[in-house]
Amino acid sequence: MNTSRQAARQRRQRRRLMLAGTSALIAAGVVAYLVMALLPDRNVDAGPAAATPLASTQVKATAAGGERATPAATASPTGSPTPTGAATTKSARPSPTHTPEPRQKPATTTAQAGRIQPHTSYRGVATAYEAADGNGACLFGPSPDLMIAAMNTTDYETSRACGAYVLVHAANGKSITVRITNECPLPCAPGQLDLSQQAFAKLADLKVGRIPITWSLVSPSTSNKISIRYKTGSSRYWCGIQAIGHRNPVARLEVRTTGGWRRLPRTSYNYFISADGSGCGSAIRLTDIYGERLTINGIAVRPNIAQPTQVQFAQH
Repeated sequence: MNTSRQAARQRRQRRRLMLAGTSALIAAGVVAYLVMALLPDRNVDAGPAAATPLASTQVKATAAGGERATPAATASPTGSPTPTGAATTKSARPSPTHTPEPRQKPATTTAQAGRIQPHTSYRGVATAYEAADGNGACLFGPSPDLMIAAMNTTDYETSRACGAYVLVHAANGKSITVRITNECPLPCAPGQLDLSQQAFAKLADLKVGRIPITWSLVSPSTSNKISIRYKTGSSRYWCGIQAIGHRNPVARLEVRTTGGWRRLPRTSYNYFISADGSGCGSAIRLTDIYGERLTINGIAVRPNIAQPTQVQFAQH
């Protein structure tokens, strides 16, 4: 009797355990279903996600056509954006080969002239030197006359004074016009002119040796025309170009190239150099200190020969 009761009790306990386990499984299934239902949809077959810029990098185009990374702005304590670095990227600009040449403004005397300005009087001293045939640092060659002078290094200004005509006044009232063909190195001081002995003698006795003067730039009357000379060794691969016989000082010399007019650098020996040969043998454009431009065609590369032109700067 007792044995049958115990067996019945054990069967009832097993049924309760089975029901509890089943209920737990059902509950777990329900929870899992709910969790899966709440998750966002995903496309399992999608490829790698597309790359996105980092938050700390912004990319802008540069003028060279590439890209430059600039720091992004971060919030300052006040909430306004504050750059984390010097973000000064400029907007893209056209390539120089596609940029139209800007219209050139009329040149001004002040912009073209160097230290020696027109309509300006300078004070200094005059000394004298033996000029021989008149050739000097400007490399013009022998001078047709010896009314010439050497300009002090400061006012010579890397040959900008070459060919300038200068009216010299002495304290005794005498005056003379000389052409600058040479450089007077130190100790020649700013304002000093070293005149040829022939020119100095027009102002004072050579025995005096040194006299106070004032001088100014002039634009003399002349019937001569400008000549062009290519330096010895010039070719279509390298050339030096010089203007000779100009009424007014030359401020710049340009040559025509496939890319337009190119300004050549000037040397202390008064030649304008095209180191890579561009423009050698092509048209030449001269500009004087007053801004007048003269275009010269038909000058071939013939080294060390002064080739005459039919042009001259206007008188001022």
